[in-house]
Amino acid sequence: MFWLLTFTLLVIFCWPIAVLLAIFVPFLWLLSIPFRIVGFVLEGLLAFIRQLFLLPARILENIGRT
Repeated sequence: MFWLLTFTLLVIFCWPIAVLLAIFVPFLWLLSIPFRIVGFVLEGLLAFIRQLFLLPARILENIGRT
């Protein structure tokens, strides 16, 4: 809602900038997609490595409970 109100005010006061934003924002969004994918992959990889390092502690913890 905030972005819609901001864009509406921009259209009212300075429509050339609003037109440029309406054209370029989708292209910027498309350019950001590969970086988002890399971010998801790195986040998953780091979570996997963390769990891999914590695995011996979890195994020892379960052995201690029995």
